[in-house]
Formats: sequence, C-alpha cells, structure tokens
Amino acid sequence: MNRTWLMLGSVSAFTAVLLGAFAAHGLKKLISVDMISIFSTGVDYQFYHSFGLFICAIYAKECLQPKALDYLSAAAGLFMAGIVLFSGSLYLYALTMQKWLGPVTPLGGGCFLLGWACLGLCFWRNKNNSEI
Repeated sequence: MNRTWLMLGSVSAFTAVLLGAFAAHGLKKLISVDMISIFSTGVDYQFYHSFGLFICAIYAKECLQPKALDYLSAAAGLFMAGIVLFSGSLYLYALTMQKWLGPVTPLGGGCFLLGWACLGLCFWRNKNNSEI
C-alpha cells in the first residue's frame, strides 16, 4: 500500500512540475493571463497534495492500530481524489473555459480538507505516535 502511495505521489509531483513548466512557458500564447493563473493554482495544489501522499506512505509503517491505518488509507484516497477533481477541473477550465467544471472544483477542495482531517485522525488514533 505505501509503495503505491509513493508511486502515485511521485507521478503526481512529476506531473505538477511538468504542468507548471507548461504553464510558465507553453500557455502564454494560448490562453489569457487570468486562465494561466487558474491553471497555476491547480499545479500548486497538486504539488502540495503530492507531499500529502508521501506523508501517508512514509507514516504507513508507523500505524499499529487498524483504525489508524483506515484513516491513513482514506487520507491517501481523498488526496488523490482531490488532485483529480480540484486540479483536474482547474486545468480543464483554464484550457476550455467550460462553465460546468466550476462545481467540480469545490468537490476536490472538500476531498483535500477531508484528507487532512483523516490524516490528523490517523495520528490521533495511532497509539505509537508519541515518539514522532
């Protein structure tokens, strides 16, 4: 499980750097400055939550309590869902300006928030976290 999260985090971080470079250099001639800003917000949040996946992967071996591991798994899944929904909708909106994508973005933001809450619950529920 933690190997999967490490791989997903690595692919997500790689993609965020790639998309950030694309936003900085390739999009200037294609979309407006406002749309580049929206695209860049997606890149930023994808990058932040790639590190959330790394935290989940690294902490997985410290989880001794089954309930704590459940919260950790939920956090990783929610971070991935948030990346797809939040960042993905911002990328698509910036490139296509399709208004129907607007309601998708807050769903992804909610996934990010729930992911951080689950990560906190994991730390709280795990009895082995006093040394960390």
